[in-house]
Amino acid sequence: MRTAVVGAGIAGITAAYYLARTGYQVTVFDQEPHAAMRTSFANGGQISVSNSEVWNTWHNVVKGVQWMLQKDAPLLIRPRLDWNQLSWLTQFLWHTARGSYEKNTAETIQLGIKSRKLMKEIEQLEKIEFDQSYCGILHYYKSKDYFDRAILAKIIYEEHGCEWKIVTNDFYDLDPALKDITGVLGGAWTQDDWVGDIHKFCYQLAQVLEKKYEVHFQYNTKINHVNELKDFDRIVLSNGVGSRALAKTVGDSLCIYPVKGYSITINNVDPELLPRVSLLDDQAKIVTSTLGNRFRVAGTAELAGENYDIRRDRIQPLLNWVRTNFPKINTHDYSQWACLRPMTPDMMPIVHQSRRDPRVFYHTGHGHLGWTVSAATARQLIAVMQSTN
Repeated sequence: MRTAVVGAGIAGITAAYYLARTGYQVTVFDQEPHAAMRTSFANGGQISVSNSEVWNTWHNVVKGVQWMLQKDAPLLIRPRLDWNQLSWLTQFLWHTARGSYEKNTAETIQLGIKSRKLMKEIEQLEKIEFDQSYCGILHYYKSKDYFDRAILAKIIYEEHGCEWKIVTNDFYDLDPALKDITGVLGGAWTQDDWVGDIHKFCYQLAQVLEKKYEVHFQYNTKINHVNELKDFDRIVLSNGVGSRALAKTVGDSLCIYPVKGYSITINNVDPELLPRVSLLDDQAKIVTSTLGNRFRVAGTAELAGENYDIRRDRIQPLLNWVRTNFPKINTHDYSQWACLRPMTPDMMPIVHQSRRDPRVFYHTGHGHLGWTVSAATARQLIAVMQSTN
């Protein structure tokens, strides 16, 4: 069955992989010259089941309102005359009011655990190298309020199979490189989480798909209407924030909003200075990954419409964070990057068949957890597609 996949980021690549292994004849379309050149290019690097909590809580709503006038806020909403933004925020509040947090967090944890296992299988079967490290993720807290919330979160994580070990006095024993981080009250340690370079993974898996599974890639090709793919029996839309506009061409409405994230990558760092564990500063909403001799620092969320501008006032907090917590790391050689995460108002990915065109399926809307859950949702996609054959 001839199948088109639109998008060659992590959602599209994992979909293409399992489609090809199931026997579909797959062609992948992407507007960039290579795989994973946009949202899947330089994210935080974490396969982070321990970051599965959805954002639909009144605590986050209050924080978001308080941060609206703070340019370097971890979550910044820039109000616009934008129906998509208003609709998204309204639905976000609706999901918060109806108490979606616990159910959706539990489901996300389960997806992450399944996906983490599947990613290991892909790595071993296809012999892909992507600066992967089974290093664990350490959340840490300098605020009593945030630490108390972490202690409460232990219940939902462990109840659904994710390790969430609370650490206090033994925090610094986990990694000597953490000694300059001051004022820490405690942390939450998940040993089974890990990190890797998402761009390298997607780029190499695309090569495997071409050579081993006879998947055809058409790069530098932007699909503006589903009718451009009329020669295909099945069409999978996995093109991130672009999925919303493409869905409209078949009459579907997807509530996806571009939530901008930023990262910096510090190059050629002395390995002795790099943390062995991956970090998540929950209060600052900043994550780190050690990728070979590179230090990836990512974070912040900005609701400002569909633009890729890299703002200095959003990059500076990342640099300041490194200089405060890892003062011996020289930040003179770094690259900066911004992406648009395809976020749904309930924080759950969209995996279903079109309501208007039976040929069209969606595998999109993974938000900030595409790297963590896409393998599992790609398997869900295969099940949905096979059930309609």
